[in-house]
Amino acid sequence: MDSRTEPAEAEPEPAAAIRRPSPQSTAARPPLVRELLLVVGLFVVYKVGRQLADGHTAEAFRNANRVWDWERTLHLPGEGSVQGALLHSDTVVHLANTYYATVHFPATVAFLVWMYLRRPVHYVWARRVLAAVTAAALALHLTFPLAPPRLLAAAGLVDTGQVYGPTVYGAHPATDEMANQFAAMPSLHFGWALMVAIGLIAATRSRLRWLWLLHPLLTLLVIVGTANHYWLDAIVATALLGIALAVIRLPRGAGATEAHGLVADEASDEADGAAGNSGGAGGAGEKESVPELVGARR
Repeated sequence: MDSRTEPAEAEPEPAAAIRRPSPQSTAARPPLVRELLLVVGLFVVYKVGRQLADGHTAEAFRNANRVWDWERTLHLPGEGSVQGALLHSDTVVHLANTYYATVHFPATVAFLVWMYLRRPVHYVWARRVLAAVTAAALALHLTFPLAPPRLLAAAGLVDTGQVYGPTVYGAHPATDEMANQFAAMPSLHFGWALMVAIGLIAATRSRLRWLWLLHPLLTLLVIVGTANHYWLDAIVATALLGIALAVIRLPRGAGATEAHGLVADEASDEADGAAGNSGGAGGAGEKESVPELVGARR
């Protein structure tokens, strides 16, 4: 008697069981508590360091006159041209002051949080670059105190924060206990904004990612138009960031790894959808495949 044994029908594995974790999801993510302590510690050191640089009023104004003369020698456009455009509207000036006072830290923190959650490899790189730039800026603040153009009589600019509000600085710089107003160079407002844009461009794949450069561009117009910084402050910040990026390199293959992770996630989602559709069909497809398999063994 010819006995025929048909192959047992394999039970479909759950989609969750066959999904492979993307390289991005398995990337080494630094411990959260350690990162929080590190970032807060760096911020405290920076704030304390800026306060240590305070009290050099005479030297800060001498340096301000030097910077103003250097800019004229280099034929840089006057900061007054940007401020003049802002002063055409009280609303625009107020918005510029608000942007200066409120966007700097939240935007950088949001950038680091997103990178930590979604791009751990890029996060470590970006955090190291920001720390290096901030440390270099603190060293310059200590060795080269600089009064901002809004305090320099030769500049002839308006202190828009005091006149139109809001402002993060006291009316009397020499006695301001909340912030060191003689730490204009380099501009971390611009340096951090530029790094946020560069980091997001490096970590994302969208064709529109280059629009992130609008953030540092707007920041540059704001810091100059409100007379909180000279053009040279932004130029020096860019130079420091360039050096940091040249020394602290993004790990090789990080971009390709994270791009592969995005593709893998999308493929897994499509596989889940296909499995759900076939399951929802009541197993009709599976029933049809059994006769074909039996016939193939005859």
